[in-house]
Amino acid sequence: MPAWFDELSEFLRIPSLSAKPEHAADVRAAGEWVCALVRAAGGESQLIDWRGRPLAVGELPASAGAERAPTILCYGHFDVQPPEPLELWDSAPFEPEIRDGYLYGRGVADDKGQLYLLLSAARELAAAGTLPVNIRFVCDGEEEIGGHSIVEYIEADERGADAAIVFDSGMVRKGLPAFNVATRGIVYLHVTLRAGERDLHSGLYGGAALNAADALIGILAAALPRDGRLAEPLRAGVVPPTADELEAWRHLPSGADELAGQGARPMDARAAEEFYLRTFAEPALAVNGLDSGSPYVEKTVIPATAAANVSIRLAVGQQVEQIAAAFERLVRGAAPPGAELEISVLSAAAPGVVAPDARAVQLGLVAFERTLGVRPLLIRSGGTLPILGALAGRNIPTILTGFSLPDANIHAPNERLLAEYVPLGTAAARALFTELAVL
Repeated sequence: MPAWFDELSEFLRIPSLSAKPEHAADVRAAGEWVCALVRAAGGESQLIDWRGRPLAVGELPASAGAERAPTILCYGHFDVQPPEPLELWDSAPFEPEIRDGYLYGRGVADDKGQLYLLLSAARELAAAGTLPVNIRFVCDGEEEIGGHSIVEYIEADERGADAAIVFDSGMVRKGLPAFNVATRGIVYLHVTLRAGERDLHSGLYGGAALNAADALIGILAAALPRDGRLAEPLRAGVVPPTADELEAWRHLPSGADELAGQGARPMDARAAEEFYLRTFAEPALAVNGLDSGSPYVEKTVIPATAAANVSIRLAVGQQVEQIAAAFERLVRGAAPPGAELEISVLSAAAPGVVAPDARAVQLGLVAFERTLGVRPLLIRSGGTLPILGALAGRNIPTILTGFSLPDANIHAPNERLLAEYVPLGTAAARALFTELAVL
């Protein structure tokens, strides 16, 4: 096995599932693992409690002789998504394994494996006495359930940094890296509908009694997109992409290939053609889960209650509060008489934007080109990274990039990272730290 395998596997074996309260101790253990590595590298680090959520905060000073060294803030998250459905994994999700050139395990790409690249690179430079920058590690254990603690910490932090590096993204394809200059925001909502006091016999009351499942499906339909676009109230504030961005996106892999590569089917006839416009620059609504009645056992009832989780990805320019309120107005307006609705926001994060001409970003491009032999593309990301907006609010330019590939199976069974990208990503991180020394 590669020299890094055993150490990284220790990290990956910790089932740090922030979405499951029974794994709170595991989330803290993963944070302590990060702190221990920073301390072993010669820095100071501790796990702090931020309103009930753990943050791993540490510092690694520049090597002796590095005068007036700039400060670089490194972020990653040590929590992971739940691994279910377990039966679809080809190997145990928390027992890392290398097969056919890929490292498999929950968190290898999102984001423990990628955080490890930054930690390892900083340690190597410090051990060699050639670390030219001061590094602040600020990592959280709740990114997968909202990431509020890291946002609040950055907003309250008085020290700041000259630049930030985040390895929590991916490549366009193997061998072609990307720097993300914008991310979508998110509003995650829980909707509960009550249509009666108890479940009813569908033969005795069907056709007369209000059905909670039917009603919830109906009101959610009012918010779903038509022809690839959400209703105008849910598009309020969208800043359209520039002509240069649209031209650059035409050189990315085709939308048809992107969908087919994930085993996905197009939403409509124009979905493949508009793939990047829809995933980079438009808001999107997804029903993430439904619960009502008896979907597996044959049970002839009219459900009294129904619930759903719904997420809305916000495009650049949109505001969390405005879109959350617009969604509530839409679904309440579509609710049938007698339906009792409860709508709550579980988590939210604003869209993030990075100035592509920032000096740190331009230096980062040079570092990656020197290491990988190709200059990264500057593109948006359809995902959400809560810390990005907070960093932008503090005027900290951010290099948001990463080494996962489109086939990484992030948030799905058999998550994986190309094994050769562990040493390559570590080398790229070393180059970044070195190049950013001139800030």
